Amino acid sequence: GSALGSDQGLIRLHRIWVKPVLALAAATALFLFASFLCDWYFYRPPHLDHLGPVELLFHYEAETLQNALGNLAQTVAAVLGIVCTVVAIVVQLAATRYTPRVTDLFFKEKTNFLVLGFFVVACVSAIWVSLAVNGDFVPRVSVIVSVLAVTLSLFLMVPYFVFVFDFLDPENIISRIQVQAFEATANLDRDVTDGQQQLLNSVEQLADLAITATVQQDKIISARAVDALRVLLVRYTKAKQRLPSSWFDIGPSLAENPDFQAMNMDAVQDLVSERMWVEWKVLRQYQTIYNEALASNPDMNYLIAINTRYLGEAILAGGGGPALRLVIKFFNTYMRATLNKRQVRTAYNILNQYRQLTEAIVLTDAGGKLTEDVAGYLRYYGQVAHGMGLGFVTETIAYDLAALCEIAHRDRSHAPALLLAALLDLDKEAEDEAEEATLRGVRKAQVRLATYYMCNGADELARRIFGDMEDEKPSRLVSIRDELLRVTSKDFWEVIDRGANFDYMDDSRKDKLDVFFTWFPEIPASRKSARLPRGPLSDKLNRTSERLQQADQR
Repeated sequence: GSALGSDQGLIRLHRIWVKPVLALAAATALFLFASFLCDWYFYRPPHLDHLGPVELLFHYEAETLQNALGNLAQTVAAVLGIVCTVVAIVVQLAATRYTPRVTDLFFKEKTNFLVLGFFVVACVSAIWVSLAVNGDFVPRVSVIVSVLAVTLSLFLMVPYFVFVFDFLDPENIISRIQVQAFEATANLDRDVTDGQQQLLNSVEQLADLAITATVQQDKIISARAVDALRVLLVRYTKAKQRLPSSWFDIGPSLAENPDFQAMNMDAVQDLVSERMWVEWKVLRQYQTIYNEALASNPDMNYLIAINTRYLGEAILAGGGGPALRLVIKFFNTYMRATLNKRQVRTAYNILNQYRQLTEAIVLTDAGGKLTEDVAGYLRYYGQVAHGMGLGFVTETIAYDLAALCEIAHRDRSHAPALLLAALLDLDKEAEDEAEEATLRGVRKAQVRLATYYMCNGADELARRIFGDMEDEKPSRLVSIRDELLRVTSKDFWEVIDRGANFDYMDDSRKDKLDVFFTWFPEIPASRKSARLPRGPLSDKLNRTSERLQQADQR
């Protein structure tokens, strides 16, 4: 990482500074010497015939030189004024556009002091050298140095503007903040408090950039800042073990931060004992960005969920522990905020990432307690969504729980019974037409899972699903069976994030579907006829086909 950063720094140095200065110097030298050689060859006075072109160029007279040096000082002062004006305007615009912290970053950059300082030195040098010139003494070396300094100042003006605009590019600002955050844990032998504050400031700067860009609908910058927070925390989790124990204490400087002030003392002590104040801070910023984007930028919510899942998987790969439970807690917080805003599409996408993280937990969780807890959380939010009339969210959770049950069974995990219990507790008797649709979706997910169990020799688990459904109305069960048999395409007919059709089953599972419904004595056997997928047009065509068949029989 450091080698790559060094290479990128050299590339930027060459692109911004070396190439423009060399190009300007070459163009100036060509233009100057071409015209001066013409003057030297055609128009030089006879008494200066003994001087060559270079000697004549540096042949100074005291009176003329004094005036020229004064003009050089004025030139540099004018250039410095132009540079300061342009830089002040551009920096202020960038600070307004992205985050006020841009100003702090800009003035902490050493290149600004070097360039502006060089302008000042060239200006002051020209003034003092002009005062030193008199009729008896011409300080030739000082004059030449001053002239070269003024020339270089003019050469530097263009690349410095390029540097300023490059510095204020949002992606470069994010990269610089990342570097500062990485450096925060590099030299902790001197002062841990300074390192903590530096990392804290970097996290908040990235969050400010993300929030401002989200409000302004600047998706590229907001996404880049959110990704940077994830990269920062993943890298931190890998280096966490080598940090001193004092790093994990929340001292007075950290305790003054609003995110920690809002917590009660017991919660703060838990963060200290579990060594995860950094994880809390980053995820807290994610929550703030998530809430800001919830009303107007659902794609940002989805990106935050993706990055939160990546964080959870990185923590899980490192052994899990309290930090993984913290990630789960923030996923639950996202779900609560989403349901409160009644954002069904966002909930659908968030659940996709929540399920993928849970899959990783199911495949690695040895004790089963975390899997059991997550299954309970999903069941709870499914029931909450059902009570709010957000039936599609409940249906989505049902299919996600069924998918988790399949993964747990396939991996010979301890978790199938826990997950199956959560799925069977998800549904409740319908009271109106909307709840009827939700209940049908949950039942279809349960039936699909039963066919999986039957295909894989787990009839006892399929029997549990049958036992939960045996009191259902026969008419409802028949319609559920027929709807599942009608689905012939595994891909949904619209572009969606998941891509899969919830109700699709292959032929082997459809065969088991018929067997499963024979367990219900009041349900007649299905008629496996070729039918089009369900929908307004296909239903009309199916009815037309049935009438034609009846006419043929008559």
